[in-house]
Amino acid sequence: MASKGLQDLKQQVEGAAQEAVTAAGAAAQQVVDATEAGQKAMDQVAKSTQETIDKTANQASETFSGFGKKFGLLK
Repeated sequence: MASKGLQDLKQQVEGAAQEAVTAAGAAAQQVVDATEAGQKAMDQVAKSTQETIDKTANQASETFSGFGKKFGLLK
């Protein structure tokens, strides 16, 4: 009888341990997913910022070129 109680307790402990491992794995996967999402967001911000910088630089170049032509400094 005591052997059966110990066997049941062992199964409960093993089941709880397996559940804990599964929960820890799921939590770790959520961290990985969140990290990847964060990295994608940062990549998009960097890309958008670079595009804005390039566009602004081009506009400034065209503006200065226009002034130079207008005042006879450039041909």
